[in-house]
Amino acid sequence: MKYIRPVYPGPGKAGDKNKILYSNIEVEIPKLDMPVTPLENFHRVAARKNPLWVPNSLTDFQNLMLQELAVGRGEARAQLIGSDFNRIVTEDYDYLDWFGVQWTWVASAGGAVTTPGVKYLDDIADWEKAVKFPDFNNWDWQTKADDFMKNEYDPNKVLHLDIGQGCIQRLISILGGYTEGMYALALEPEAVKAFFSRYADFMIELVDHLLKIYPADMMTIHDDWGTELDTFYSPQMMEELVFEPTNRIVQHIKSKGCAFMLHSCGNVSRFIPYMIDMNIDFLQLQRRAVDIPAMKAKYGDKIGFNTGIEGLDIGAVYTKEELIEKIRHTVDILGKGGGCFINIFERDPQLLWYGLWELYYYSREYYEGEKAIN
Repeated sequence: MKYIRPVYPGPGKAGDKNKILYSNIEVEIPKLDMPVTPLENFHRVAARKNPLWVPNSLTDFQNLMLQELAVGRGEARAQLIGSDFNRIVTEDYDYLDWFGVQWTWVASAGGAVTTPGVKYLDDIADWEKAVKFPDFNNWDWQTKADDFMKNEYDPNKVLHLDIGQGCIQRLISILGGYTEGMYALALEPEAVKAFFSRYADFMIELVDHLLKIYPADMMTIHDDWGTELDTFYSPQMMEELVFEPTNRIVQHIKSKGCAFMLHSCGNVSRFIPYMIDMNIDFLQLQRRAVDIPAMKAKYGDKIGFNTGIEGLDIGAVYTKEELIEKIRHTVDILGKGGGCFINIFERDPQLLWYGLWELYYYSREYYEGEKAIN
């Protein structure tokens, strides 16, 4: 062990405060002694060229979700862009998103589903008449952007914007469910193709709109493509319907100098070659459904992965030594060559302290050893 890990100084002395990804929970994070900025190291990690450590989303990133970035004006004031993860509730509630789709926030699950029995659209063939794409002018973006850029923005960190739903997710939302969405793919491919093309145009417009007010370094889109058993749809449907509009969005983002990450739940392993063809930088996959270490071993020289600590069960209690062991194991199997950054959701301040330092210093030792070998 080359680097001595600092001893936990006690609550209120750990350093900065930051929000856990996709949460309103604030935690104390240590100030890490870094030889280059987190942003420079991230570029090395994404390119898989001489990374110095494995980044984590707490210390190395500033994360903003699309629904945090604007407030509706006029009629749009009654709508949300998407799910409000910062609203802590104990009971379910309904809301409209910025397309006018009705959702139900399920408190017990900590997430939203389209409201059962309520449909925005019955037939995808009618999308041109029925689907009202949001007008950016109906939302106040500048107020929050000005406040963030003045009071919070750190140019040394990765500014990550999570910009919402991809083509499949938006399709199933306007049709009221996954079953309806898959029927549309099979029975109305031409209508689906036309809708996806228009939606890709909209997402490209959104990207350009956001980049006028935020100097983003990475953007993420959420598009679940499978169940825990397999993908929702066939490779043929991917090739004929989903690939082109998704690729168009990805290439536009990357042409702006942003890295791109795809969040996709389900066992989407057989679609990873398509993701590589899109030149996606990072995949955020569902560990319960995908053997991420196996995918890293198979595709890690071509695409990156964002994941949690390997072998860590949500809700389980671990000792400091157990946590450190799992972090080291994660770096050993996912860190090779770069192309990996980690989410740490630990809330215990002492465990978080030791976990963040261990990830940082152990991965520095790992990459220094890797460089010495090469």
